[in-house]
Amino acid sequence: MTTSRDRAGVFVVQDGVSAFVPRPLPPSPPIAIDGDLLGHLSSADQNLGRLDGVLQTVPNPDLFVAMYVRREAVLSSQIEGTQSTLEDLLAVELEPSTPGLPDDVEEVVNYVDAMNYGIDRLSTLPLSKRLIREIHAQLLRTGRGAARTPGEFRTNQHWIGPDGAPIEQATFVPRPVPDMNRSLDDIERFMNEERLLPVLVHVGLVHAQFETIHPFLDGNGRVGRLLITFQLVQREALHRPLLYLSYYFKRNRAEYYDRLTAVRQAGDWEGWIRFFLRGVAETAAEATRTAQRILALREQHRDAIQARLGVNGVRLHDLLFDRPLVTINLVKDQLGISFGTANSLVSQLEADGLLIETTGRKRHRIFRYQPYLDLLR
Repeated sequence: MTTSRDRAGVFVVQDGVSAFVPRPLPPSPPIAIDGDLLGHLSSADQNLGRLDGVLQTVPNPDLFVAMYVRREAVLSSQIEGTQSTLEDLLAVELEPSTPGLPDDVEEVVNYVDAMNYGIDRLSTLPLSKRLIREIHAQLLRTGRGAARTPGEFRTNQHWIGPDGAPIEQATFVPRPVPDMNRSLDDIERFMNEERLLPVLVHVGLVHAQFETIHPFLDGNGRVGRLLITFQLVQREALHRPLLYLSYYFKRNRAEYYDRLTAVRQAGDWEGWIRFFLRGVAETAAEATRTAQRILALREQHRDAIQARLGVNGVRLHDLLFDRPLVTINLVKDQLGISFGTANSLVSQLEADGLLIETTGRKRHRIFRYQPYLDLLR
């Protein structure tokens, strides 16, 4: 008989080490959606709906989403110890050989590619073990994780703890192989089953379960955070991938781990779900406010630019929402205009304080659309 303590799973001793074996989802007894949890669910649903709605009013929403994907890539990678910033990522996209960038910026680039790859694949392949492996292969194809079997589930015991510490000093030991494979089969089934639970509760359960299974030697946290967004898109809770919880998890790192531990040790799924729903509500509200501010900024600058610089000025302004860092040559090539015209347009936006030159050089200068980047921070 399942007790509340082993509701999420049981600890088994193997070779003197206690490893956690999760029970299949959904939890039994079922999630108790009481008044308090229902309030969190209602707030999260409403804020998510507002975010999805405001996207319908954004001109060319794909550009807006692309910048949010980049922002998420930076934040999610920082949780894993990278030092790269959003501007580092934009700089390497502008000029891959830019000197002075952190070595780990390629891991952030990989995250952007993994997110875009996963969203594209969802149109032809449901969330599955296969898709998870493919995303992982994109995520770890270069950088620190490239030697940690990208695209392959682990084939030996893994544990979480201080760097270099033996398994006896682990803070958490996930399910042993080959039992892990049964858990992966279970979570694949649960991700794609009919909607027996509210979507956000379902998504929250999957994230916690995936982190508990810990199927890779590296990259589990990043893949687990990506799965949140992929599920919301697959289940049509969002029409575009614009909800990312990495900043919320980073800001509440201690509670995040405490809530996952309480699930494993005490079966407290409700505590985890409340924490998760609070994150959805806060993050969706913040993203909505940012979208509205960007819309206001766009209209304010667009009207002034159109009045002074005409059609090419407006085209440059549109470009800046996709590429907030530009060079004169990039503007020339993207707009199909002469170097002199591109230089004149950029110089006028610089004079207006919309663009800031970042290098101090006389040649090969780089210009930053500062007001836009300030909003994304």
